[in-house]
Amino acid sequence: MSRLQGKVAVVTGASSGIGRAVTERFLTEGAQVVAVGRSVDKLENLAKELDAGAALATHSSDLSDDGQAGAAIRAATEKFGGLDILVNNAGVGYSYRDVRPGSMDTLGDATVEDWDHVMNINLGSVVNCSRHAIPAMLQRGGGSIVNVASILGFVGNRDAHAYTTAKGAIVNLTRSLSTAYARHNIRANTVAPGYIETPMVAEFVDYLNSEEYRYQWNPSGRMGNPEEIANGVLFLASDEASYCNGSVLTIDGGVLAAAP
Repeated sequence: MSRLQGKVAVVTGASSGIGRAVTERFLTEGAQVVAVGRSVDKLENLAKELDAGAALATHSSDLSDDGQAGAAIRAATEKFGGLDILVNNAGVGYSYRDVRPGSMDTLGDATVEDWDHVMNINLGSVVNCSRHAIPAMLQRGGGSIVNVASILGFVGNRDAHAYTTAKGAIVNLTRSLSTAYARHNIRANTVAPGYIETPMVAEFVDYLNSEEYRYQWNPSGRMGNPEEIANGVLFLASDEASYCNGSVLTIDGGVLAAAP
């Protein structure tokens, strides 16, 4: 397979879940990839397990910091000579409550610090990485930005208000980027996953897949897997999606379609 042959990609949040699946799929399609994450240990394990040799580089960054985001993009241009694809996947979700207990609360219950922290990671990382990636793509003659949002960016939610706000903002930021940079051959699109079996939602897997409940929330009757999201990201990143710009690809098994 060679749908990304000769392309250089940065994938954020790459050490597990969707980011890992995207990284692996990109490598099998011929891309050179810089996998970005916060944990050095997890990135080292990723490199060891994927065993992709010189085609894979890893870079540890806190992407909520603009300077570290810039360093992650430079890692690609310095290692592989340019940048063609940016996948903004880094983020925190419900599992992050173990680290920051108030992070997924309602607006009335979350502290200012909790709100800012989630927004800085989930939205700030997209802003920071895109800001640095665009000049690199301009030097390359164009590129593709794929931002991973969520179906919770389109509907209200009883909790996780910072999370849903950030995901909704990603959708409109992507549309704005697509409008501004299309003339420079830079496309920007969004993938909006539904409930995917990743560590981020590990506490809900048994409940959402239970026989008595699964068809009540999803016409497909199951959660998705990271590889199914990676397929969508691959399409939008590749030249096959050359006329997709500002698009939202919802991959949720029909959850939004069935929403009242």
